[in-house]
Amino acid sequence: MDADGSAQDESVSGGPGQATISGSRAQSPSASASGSSSTSTTPTDVHMPVAENWCHTQVKVIKFNYMWTINNFSFCREEMGEVLKSSTFSAGSNDKLKWCLRINPKGLDEESKDYLSLYLLLVQCAKNEVRAKFKFSILNAKREETKAMESQRAYRFVQGKDWGFKKFIRRDFLLDEANGLLPEDRLSIFCEVSVVAETVNVTGQSNLMQFKVPSCRLSDDMANLFEKHCFSDCLLVTGTKEFHVHKAVLATRSPVFAACFEHKMSESQSDRVIIDDVEPDVMKEMLRFMYTGTAPNLDRMADTLLAAADKYQLDRLK
Repeated sequence: MDADGSAQDESVSGGPGQATISGSRAQSPSASASGSSSTSTTPTDVHMPVAENWCHTQVKVIKFNYMWTINNFSFCREEMGEVLKSSTFSAGSNDKLKWCLRINPKGLDEESKDYLSLYLLLVQCAKNEVRAKFKFSILNAKREETKAMESQRAYRFVQGKDWGFKKFIRRDFLLDEANGLLPEDRLSIFCEVSVVAETVNVTGQSNLMQFKVPSCRLSDDMANLFEKHCFSDCLLVTGTKEFHVHKAVLATRSPVFAACFEHKMSESQSDRVIIDDVEPDVMKEMLRFMYTGTAPNLDRMADTLLAAADKYQLDRLK
């Protein structure tokens, strides 16, 4: 037992004949709980997964409070197990849930006869059940909350069911004028209730799904440009084979072709280029690489293709 007269290890119980669930006196008001049990931080360089589909679950809670004042408390003659009840109260005028507080001034049973027992009772309920958390405290002469105790979770209430503390506070400590809990012999009990109203799920899809970016087709498009000769502006001639090409592509990919087109200033000179030191099949494979960045037949003609790549300064092909 604490020096202030309250039990070190109290219990949340369901009244006479109900199972007792262990709990402890609240030391301070608890902060709002988040939807995750982890408080660790994630390094910024770690890839964060993005869900294609998601759901947010919102648990709606209605909070309200109630003050019960008992005048001339020391004159209460109820014996052990006998009950005093408050009037009924609710969260609002339209709320169909009706509650009341009840105390056993001299304890609920032989075990708690030296204590005041305090419970929250669900008087009226339109639902099969409701879940709620609660907190009790006593207001001292300065109207400050003292001796606060609260449930550690939301308990299941049905109509006529109560939950509370069989050993809320020792009677001798409560009645001791030096402790200031009964100013003018008045006991003021302050009750705070949090009722789970409903649970709502909101679902949706990620914007990445709604506006999915197509995969890159640049290599395929450049291959079509090479194969179909669309808008070509230059003809490469090697042996008996002619290749319709685009000067901008070749000049961008090869410094040698860039210099060639730059020095052949007249249109008639730069529109036709004769190459006599590269075989047609090698030239075709080299041009394919210049357009698409791939050389499917590299293994078959590695030596001659690498020689051409060296001459035209295609570093990635070498």
